[in-house]
Amino acid sequence: MIEIGQRSWKDHLGRYSTIALGCVIGACGINAFLVPHHLLSGGVSGVAILIHYVTGWSIGILNALLNVPLFYAAYRVLSKRYCVLALYGMAIFTVAIDASQGLSQTNLVDDTMLAAIYGGVISGVGSGLVFRVNGSSGGTDIIGAIVKKFYDFNISYAGFAFNCVLMTVSAFLFGFKMAMFTLISMYIGAMISSKVIEGFNTKKTVLIVSDYPEEIAEAMMGAVGRGATYYYGQGAFTGIDKKIVFIVVTLIQVAKLKPIVNSVDPNAFMIVQDAIEVRGHGFTLPKTLGRKISAAQQNISERNE
Repeated sequence: MIEIGQRSWKDHLGRYSTIALGCVIGACGINAFLVPHHLLSGGVSGVAILIHYVTGWSIGILNALLNVPLFYAAYRVLSKRYCVLALYGMAIFTVAIDASQGLSQTNLVDDTMLAAIYGGVISGVGSGLVFRVNGSSGGTDIIGAIVKKFYDFNISYAGFAFNCVLMTVSAFLFGFKMAMFTLISMYIGAMISSKVIEGFNTKKTVLIVSDYPEEIAEAMMGAVGRGATYYYGQGAFTGIDKKIVFIVVTLIQVAKLKPIVNSVDPNAFMIVQDAIEVRGHGFTLPKTLGRKISAAQQNISERNE
């Protein structure tokens, strides 16, 4: 058996560094593009920004104060490790958003639409980096973690409802047009954050039904260097047993597979689908761990022989 121990100090350093980087990027995006045009971000930070527009108080301090009751609830309900990680992210974000407030005076773009787009992109990159390493910066993340612990409820609906209330208040204070720009920024931010979490190099799953499955599998594995798997099925119309070839490849490698399959069997039935997440040897395991697994598998094989 291969023992994969707890996270090393390098893993922890990388995780905390990524959270800090994501918080700083998100804070800069808010101050550089959203604040100058009276736009909002989502969640608790959006409430802090809204209060800032009305009172002029510090966004960072407001964000910290709004998080106090949430962290109290998290301390009572969630694990200490989660609380420490969320407190770290919230503290970095609080410091970063106040330290970068000078960016709100630079007026980098005059067009509100461009500000909404750029603000959404940069904020999305920041939050995506935080979520990519399972980090948190407090706010509605804590609410989501608490609700998820006790109820089988999709917290994204609650987050959407929360942001709708924010936009309604924004429309009342600053006009319907500004609320719509905020909606655009939130949507772009959510899309970019999702891409950062999943990775821009989307993986694809490919299913191929053919009368020549072995030939197709061998040609594909030689061309892209990926392993393939056979599913066993039966044609509903013909009643003939078939081998279905299954392979996971990158987006670029899909373009290589199509002519290969067509050259072996022009009548092959090929399905290409998005893979939300792919983990395992050849995709996410470090090379050193991959070599250890291969060595262990070889030892097991030798013992069985």
